[in-house]
Amino acid sequence: MPTLNKMRSALAGAMGRGSGTPPDSTLPDLRRFRAALTAYFALDGFVFAGWVVRIPAIKEQTNASPSALGLALLGVSAGAVLTMILTGRLCARFGHQPVTVAAGFLLAVSVALPPLTHSALALGLVLLVFGTAYGGISVALNSAAVDVVAALRRPVMPSFHAAFSLGGMLGAGLGGLVAGHLSPARHLTLLMLVALVVAALGARPLLRCSVPTAPHAGSGEGTPGNAPGMTGRAGRLVAVLGLIALCTAYGEGALADWSALHLSDDLGAGAGLAAMGYSVFAGAMTVGRASGTALLERLGPGRTLIAGGALASFGMLLGSLAPSVWLALGGFVLTGIGLANVFPIAIGRAGALAGPQGVAAASTFGYGGILLGPVAIGFLADWFSLTTALLTVALLAAFASVVAWATRHAVLPEGD
Repeated sequence: MPTLNKMRSALAGAMGRGSGTPPDSTLPDLRRFRAALTAYFALDGFVFAGWVVRIPAIKEQTNASPSALGLALLGVSAGAVLTMILTGRLCARFGHQPVTVAAGFLLAVSVALPPLTHSALALGLVLLVFGTAYGGISVALNSAAVDVVAALRRPVMPSFHAAFSLGGMLGAGLGGLVAGHLSPARHLTLLMLVALVVAALGARPLLRCSVPTAPHAGSGEGTPGNAPGMTGRAGRLVAVLGLIALCTAYGEGALADWSALHLSDDLGAGAGLAAMGYSVFAGAMTVGRASGTALLERLGPGRTLIAGGALASFGMLLGSLAPSVWLALGGFVLTGIGLANVFPIAIGRAGALAGPQGVAAASTFGYGGILLGPVAIGFLADWFSLTTALLTVALLAAFASVVAWATRHAVLPEGD
């Protein structure tokens, strides 16, 4: 029982609705650090989206077949997943800030590499570098965000992910505007320069501001040199949180790749209207994350997780089975709002339990869901129908809600 109380106390400090405010002397540092970290989250989404919109042009440049391009694109996922656990160890050893800054600069430089390739093999190799940077910064950013949440004693994790979503929307929008006017090389070089400027401006407050490392249940002391334990109860609970992250990330990956096809092929939408499917989903996620802190303070992480999964499940049932395009779009909006805060809460809780390695493990599960979703939907659509395949998104969101409810006393703060 003392161990459980200690765990709950640590979790309440790191992600719960803790009372009180940090000392006045630390507030300026925390504000600067939070602003810089938010900029890095937005930078992450902006750079990744800017690369994604140029994939068709890079495919043409490399003369890659669809299958060869698919294998090359696995370089991003492989690099990210393989790097995540290592990044957790680096953060535990050297601290989150230097790892975040280093990964930010590597991400900025690596996005300019794909236009330099002229074969699918070369593209796959440079995308390994890009994926390494992307996976590294994802873990480092979330680990640092866990510290900010603990220092502020407010559940602000969703606000960071809202910045990522907003950066992604801006990156995709601007990329689409310049795609017809700039070559991939010029576009991604400009993107690199903008990213380098943002990374440089944010580096100083990230490295100089003093933010205490959050204590976590896995190790007792949150010092950079003390790697958290990923064994025993904490390790099992991190796996549960990773499973929740996987179930919800599955839906995000599935909608990114298949929502437009569902609207066009199953419901007869035109190209422009079909393209709105993912746009309204991503926009709803951004709005949901922007209001996530207020929601967490009002409902707490437990109710937010359970309700979010349930709402996403209902929304995807509507999006899959609706007889009209507009009802389907409404379902996608509900799905985006429901899923918006589930992933940030799961990642933040994993960090509270086991520090950077907890973030790394849960993030790896989550990326597994993003990878699994589009592939699974494709096979199921071939075997049954796309409508039936998309119902698995609703099923897994409901499963995540049930898992959150069943484990709420173990993984959530006392009193939630």
